[in-house]
Amino acid sequence: MTQARRIYLLDTRKLSPETIAVAFAKTSRSPKSFDKIADELSDERSANFHEKWVVGYGHSSVAEHAVLHIAIENISRLAVECLESNRLASYTEKSSRYQIWDEDHFFFPEEIQGSFIEDKYLETCKLLFKEYQTALEKVRKHVSEKNPRKNNETERAYINRIRTCSADVCRYYLPASSLANVGISINARALEHALQKMLTHPLIEVQKMGEEIKAVSLKNIPTLVKYADRNDYLIQIEEEIIMRSSELASGESCDSTWCECMNYDEDGEFQILAALFYRFSNLSFHEAYEHISQLPQPKLESLAESLLGKLGKHDIPVRELEYAQISFDLTIDQGAYFELKRHRMMSQTVKPFSPQLGYAIPKIISEAGLLDNFKSAMEKAEETFFAVHEINPHAAAYILPNAYNRRVFLKMNLRTALHLIKLRTAPNAHFAIRRLTQKIAEEIGKKYPLFAPYFKKNTVETWQTIENDFFLKTL
Repeated sequence: MTQARRIYLLDTRKLSPETIAVAFAKTSRSPKSFDKIADELSDERSANFHEKWVVGYGHSSVAEHAVLHIAIENISRLAVECLESNRLASYTEKSSRYQIWDEDHFFFPEEIQGSFIEDKYLETCKLLFKEYQTALEKVRKHVSEKNPRKNNETERAYINRIRTCSADVCRYYLPASSLANVGISINARALEHALQKMLTHPLIEVQKMGEEIKAVSLKNIPTLVKYADRNDYLIQIEEEIIMRSSELASGESCDSTWCECMNYDEDGEFQILAALFYRFSNLSFHEAYEHISQLPQPKLESLAESLLGKLGKHDIPVRELEYAQISFDLTIDQGAYFELKRHRMMSQTVKPFSPQLGYAIPKIISEAGLLDNFKSAMEKAEETFFAVHEINPHAAAYILPNAYNRRVFLKMNLRTALHLIKLRTAPNAHFAIRRLTQKIAEEIGKKYPLFAPYFKKNTVETWQTIENDFFLKTL
């Protein structure tokens, strides 16, 4: 006899995250309903269950049901990089586009406190924030003169638009020491891995952040993260690769190839279409691939239209797009990287933040009469970077502003690429990330011409027009 369907929430106000995780885990062997299982549990019984099955037997998937929502305030944007490098979590952070930083809102790292470089570091941070505040007023005035209020635009909407445009430019002054707040939702399994990375990190700030996150987490999931600790493997692999690569010539230099496609699945279009036929027919994958590879171009174009041309504004493309991957070696400014890093479904390898690749200059900086001040501030930051670097190479990155360039190697599938391009070529996206995603869309179009029309979401501008309209200098 069919049982009545039941769909309900386990109340997080009455049940701890560890108890909810056990209630879900026990359904694999118990015929009882979830709420009845939960009623029979206590925090002690839940802890014992996790100690035996998750810790003792390695059934780590159980820990994914224990979810925490952690508020993290006043950490540097350099520390945010480590925090948000964890793929299986959700983040919301303070935005440099929609908020304005106060002059003293920066982090002072322990690594240099009490050292001879302390005054120089503080002086440079204060200079960067002072120039940022000064630039905001001048850029806001310049932008408002060039962009009058639109018809039917409210006064509030106009003020917000001018404010965002100004912040988009002036954020190039903000150093990696700028303080931010981050809200994170994460399950216990992913949190344990995140804590290992933080507790192993070379920066004291990140280590202490990891210790404090662990401490507050233990109040709700006392068993699932209590064994999270430093990971010697992460330290050993870094030390070994640094040693092995120390004799190699450095390739860290500026050149015009700022977005280079390094590798891609040459038959990616066939792989994707064959996978679709595999799913919706009785063909084996080999048979589906052979069928696709023999189709004339018009039929292939028709299939591409069915796959990508009918996507609605809020539709999520089918997973078969993941069967083609493409990789890029990028040189982009730190502000653009900070937006790119949020796309965690792709694989990203980022080099340490340094001034060796130069810095970008927004065109409005010059138009607003700030060019000399901007260059002077960037040079001061670079000078301080190398002074701090003598004491602690890792802490030196705190002083570098968003204007400085960063190298990133990324690999993604076409499903992820489509989401990235759709989101970051939108007119309201920052011009630095629009430039990058327009270039990526162009490169994907070259490698996958069958899909090219569907990856260029914004046809009004190109990466070249963005570069010409918004940048005085990029490298």
